[in-house]
Amino acid sequence: MSIFIDADSRVVVQGIGSQGTFHARRNQQYGTKVVAGVHPKKGGSTWEDLDLPVYTSVAEAVESEGATTSMIMVPAPFTRDAILEASDAGVQTIVCITEGVPAHDMAVVYNTLYPRQADGTFLRDGRPVLIGPNCPGVISPGKANVGIIPSEITKPGNVGLVSRSGTLTYQIMHELNLAGIGISTCVGIGGDPIIGTDFLDVIPEFANDPETDAIVFVGEIGGTEEQRVGEWIQANIPDTPVVAYVAGFTAPPGKQMGHAGAIVKEGSEGGETAADKKDALEGMGISVGTNPTETAELMIQRLEQS
Repeated sequence: MSIFIDADSRVVVQGIGSQGTFHARRNQQYGTKVVAGVHPKKGGSTWEDLDLPVYTSVAEAVESEGATTSMIMVPAPFTRDAILEASDAGVQTIVCITEGVPAHDMAVVYNTLYPRQADGTFLRDGRPVLIGPNCPGVISPGKANVGIIPSEITKPGNVGLVSRSGTLTYQIMHELNLAGIGISTCVGIGGDPIIGTDFLDVIPEFANDPETDAIVFVGEIGGTEEQRVGEWIQANIPDTPVVAYVAGFTAPPGKQMGHAGAIVKEGSEGGETAADKKDALEGMGISVGTNPTETAELMIQRLEQS
């Protein structure tokens, strides 16, 4: 098994410009079932680079090609409508690579896809899975790759990996691969302040996946989500080998580092720095690396001990 995507995923690409074409071709060459492209002005034509049909809408691609998954690479001003179109068409997994999406647009998207219930929580059951925006995508090695994650640096295995950072994820995957350790699924959730899927949407999925025996999660400075993740792990899967890395050990307060959401607020009450998060997670029995190399080494050690 895997989570979110698998060998049966049928991918429609929204945004068939140069970058969309380049990465869709790589996904297709990997074996992913890329079935169509969407362009409002090119419906009825052929996407020559991939020898696939182009439809005017996602709904047409779902009806004609059985698309279940969308990869979105449209420009940021059009991303909100692209996500909502995919959702309205019945796409199950939406992977949004686009960066620079306005926070207001994502607030509209989130509250449309996941309406707030009477108890204040957001309805997610039966709703589409939105990965991103501003993310590298999802790969289930040997089955499917939807996004821009380089498939050459990993292989099938039993470690689930979820991260707010793309490049740090690549390094950890590569170092695990060099040690002979593969990945069940890697999910890059993105580092924007408002994203569709967060750690606590992904890690319970790993916990229920029979092919995932260990978990690595890569967080960043800002907020206290990593501590909530640690509490969930401690309460629900205390015997699962889990290793974390928190990017930003040298980041000064008040300065945005890389992602829009990676910032320690001036005057915050604590818990938002990398050191704060490391201390809290280690107190919950979760090994924490101070760099990607050490994180991979810690996971290797945990697997050897289990």
